[in-house]
Amino acid sequence: MASTDKPEDNKGFAEKNEASFPILSDPSKEMCEAYGVMSSWGFANRWTYYIDPEGIVVKIDKDVDPRTAGADLLADLQSLGVPPAN
Repeated sequence: MASTDKPEDNKGFAEKNEASFPILSDPSKEMCEAYGVMSSWGFANRWTYYIDPEGIVVKIDKDVDPRTAGADLLADLQSLGVPPAN
């Protein structure tokens, strides 16, 4: 997960939501601009990039709904053949 928020904001978000994964902080928006997710309003779009172990983008989901994002992510990983976590 990546966010254009400051590291301390991401830390607070992760703690509040009991995230079990790191959140990349990109306040300069350099990485978000490189991936093309910045909107014309200056906000990052909620897109999911699926990157394989070789670093190749194998899928981009540009229709992310925060209400179903977890289930959608799992379904996409399964369709890409990613084995379930132990």
